[in-house]
Amino acid sequence: MIRLRKIYAGLFLLCSLSANAQSFSLKDAVDYAIVHHVQVKNSQIDLQNAGAKINEIKAMGLPQVNASLALTNNVIMQRMFIPAKIFNPAAAEGELIAAKFGVENSGFSSVGINQLVFDGSYLLGLKASQVYKDLSVKTLTQSKQQVAENVTKAYYGILVNEKRLSILQANVGRLDTLLKETKALNAQGFVEKIDVQRLEVQANNLRTELENVYRLQELSYSLLKFQMGYPMETPIRLAETLEQIELSNRLLEDQDLPFNYGNRIEYSILKTQENLAELDLKSIKAGYLPRVLLAGNYGYNAGANAFGDLFSKQWFDNAAITLSIQIPIFDGFSKKYKAVQSANNLQKVRQSYDLLKSSIDLQRSQSIISLKNALESLKEQKANLDLANEISRVTRVKYTQGVGSNLEVLNAETSIKESQGNYFTALYNALIAKVELAKSNGTLYSE
Repeated sequence: MIRLRKIYAGLFLLCSLSANAQSFSLKDAVDYAIVHHVQVKNSQIDLQNAGAKINEIKAMGLPQVNASLALTNNVIMQRMFIPAKIFNPAAAEGELIAAKFGVENSGFSSVGINQLVFDGSYLLGLKASQVYKDLSVKTLTQSKQQVAENVTKAYYGILVNEKRLSILQANVGRLDTLLKETKALNAQGFVEKIDVQRLEVQANNLRTELENVYRLQELSYSLLKFQMGYPMETPIRLAETLEQIELSNRLLEDQDLPFNYGNRIEYSILKTQENLAELDLKSIKAGYLPRVLLAGNYGYNAGANAFGDLFSKQWFDNAAITLSIQIPIFDGFSKKYKAVQSANNLQKVRQSYDLLKSSIDLQRSQSIISLKNALESLKEQKANLDLANEISRVTRVKYTQGVGSNLEVLNAETSIKESQGNYFTALYNALIAKVELAKSNGTLYSE
């Protein structure tokens, strides 16, 4: 009895904490996870990086302005070798003079601007960056769908355990009443001591199972918090019950209608990857086109033998405008082999469509069959549980009236316990099959 009181005390504490906790419907739990889960947050950061990457590529096409300032002290002047006859006609033939040219100190300052006029690879890079951002958006959606799936399964697990706990508590109460009545009959000499002992063993086993499910429920709440990104130390309460969740053959309606593969985020991501592969191949081929660049430069320079004179002497300005065209002629076939690799990658992506479609068809077929089987099993196990409860009721009536045996009562209780276990397994399997069907159809989560 002490052990049972501890169980009920723990359950009471859990209920008290839940009463003061924030309440979440399944949709609320999913919405919370979409905002707070690290996986989604990281995908959102990747999307921000994709936006920054677009601006980075755009910046390459904007004017590039640079300024420079250089002061040089020629510690040892470089010498130039010139024929001596230039300065001395009487010098021997072939004699050279090592002459110093330049000044010991010089200064230079300039401002330059460079503008990309045309580059085929740059233009395609801009398009590719937009497609890359689109891929990041779809990856974010995929992360949200994965989080929604995990939260839904964890949520359903708690609901099943709550139902199981309530039934186990009723089982314990019913068996305790029967044990109390049997002890009274034993005290009056109507039943043997062994009948009491058998019931005590059954009751102890049932309390142990109740303890295990109670601890499992605590773990289930922790799992839900983890999947939601919810603080582990903060209590939480579920606003929905199993009775509010539809589990019927209506879930299988319209499954024979033509399926739109675009509903699956994996298919949409593959389409974007194909676009990226196409742009990559075009970008490599664009490398054969000329590049046109425009540059302008304006600056000043000065020279002096004494370093201090650089700041007192006149500085002379200079300016230049340059239009350059870079024409690729031969690169050792580098771009050719890059194009071969890119074309092969594009072919691999396109070949993946059939495989992905087959995989989606298989997933849908499996999920439909699994849900059909789960619903049928759930129906059968519910009928078995109802039958086991009726047998137990009749057996107890017979026992209390003295026309039944203690073993019949124990066997009936064992049948109830087994039927309940099978029922809850079938119930959980049906809920998971429901999630898997929605996932395979691409309808589990939508923004």
